[in-house]
Amino acid sequence: MADREQPVTLRTRKFLRNALLSRKQMVVDVLHPNRANVSKDELRAKLSELYKSSKDQVMVFGFRTQYGGGKSTGFALIYDSKEALKKFEPHYRLVRIGEAQKMEKASRQQRKQRKNRSKMFRGTAKSKGASKDKKK
Repeated sequence: MADREQPVTLRTRKFLRNALLSRKQMVVDVLHPNRANVSKDELRAKLSELYKSSKDQVMVFGFRTQYGGGKSTGFALIYDSKEALKKFEPHYRLVRIGEAQKMEKASRQQRKQRKNRSKMFRGTAKSKGASKDKKK
């Protein structure tokens, strides 16, 4: 846990105020010498301090560590309110920060198999399904 005490420097560039989506958006450069990387949770906390907002209104994503380490670059969005964050952010990113529940669904292969099985009963009620002998 000595990693947490190492200093981290945040630099923002390409800052843009997006009034239509009620947010500030920017590219974030993270300098983290002597550290492998920095958690997104830690970055959200540091950005919220920097821009005087709540941690719940900050979204960070798309971070890539430069070859050789010590520097990462990603994207940050700081919303004006928590409601704006929930309205405009994609569901999968809301799940990442714990603002939404993940939708449970059958695996892709199971969904395809169910679709293809239902195609065999064309013209009959799909719920009960016709016998295989009818098809011949």
